[in-house]
Amino acid sequence: MIWLISKYAITAFMVVLISEVAKRSDRIGGLLAALPLVTVLVLIWMKLEGQTQAKIAAHAWYTFWYVIPTLPMFILFPLLYTRLGFWLTLLLSCVMTVVIFALWALLLKRFGIMLI
Repeated sequence: MIWLISKYAITAFMVVLISEVAKRSDRIGGLLAALPLVTVLVLIWMKLEGQTQAKIAAHAWYTFWYVIPTLPMFILFPLLYTRLGFWLTLLLSCVMTVVIFALWALLLKRFGIMLI
């Protein structure tokens, strides 16, 4: 139980740290947010919990393929935010990401990569 609480605390600390840095510097906050810090933590947690090499490698492999369809959101969000406001822009960005993800998964399925 202590291990689980520690994982929550460390992961939450990273998110809060990035949001606090972003308040002071858009560039550094963006850089930290773009780093795969959560994925690195997950890989560490998996290793410490005794997951196999194959399981850890598969996690990294699928993370790569899942990141790609999320990237357009970061272009769309700043364009729409000034026109539509935060909440509507966030909603539209999330919907767009889901649609792109579904299309991406269908495309990759043709190449034998099964995301869903």
